[in-house]
Amino acid sequence: MPDGDEVVSAADPDLVEGCRRGELSAFEELYRSHGTRMKSLAYNILGSAADAEDAVQEAFLRVYRGMAAFKGTARLSTWMYRILVNACHDIGRQRRRRRDETGLVPEEQMPPAAAHAPADAPLRVALEKALAALRPRHRDVFLLFEVEGFRHREIAEILDIAEGTSKALLFEARRELQSALGAPRGRT
Repeated sequence: MPDGDEVVSAADPDLVEGCRRGELSAFEELYRSHGTRMKSLAYNILGSAADAEDAVQEAFLRVYRGMAAFKGTARLSTWMYRILVNACHDIGRQRRRRRDETGLVPEEQMPPAAAHAPADAPLRVALEKALAALRPRHRDVFLLFEVEGFRHREIAEILDIAEGTSKALLFEARRELQSALGAPRGRT
């Protein structure tokens, strides 16, 4: 059964043209088709629902402003997710600057498990800390593959890397997470 991206990708040329003409219905269809998954990815990258919302809004603004420049060499969805990942990194940098300036991390910007960790969730807290410690590119590949279910071909398009690089980064991310979590070596 095709997922939402596959259904939308068949209609990409119509959506692109509708968006280029400024048709609200075309942008609504893009949001309906991708908004939930984009929020999930942004939340997993940023660890904050508010920042995730901001990133998705920023991504859709960038899509709107950049639609005329979209060449169609990639699928519309992968182009949009690349924009989203970049928006997430921009927001993450802004958040780090704010934290460096104030020296404090507001509770609403802390990862949810760290802000209100139930006593029975030490593995979740450890996993979130281990994910946060990964290099950004490794974390992006891990989240796109393991959490969001993208294939390496799609990840390569989204992150503008080779498919083999995506596989290698996922392998390294898994290895680093296993090491950080003290997991037994074996299947990665």
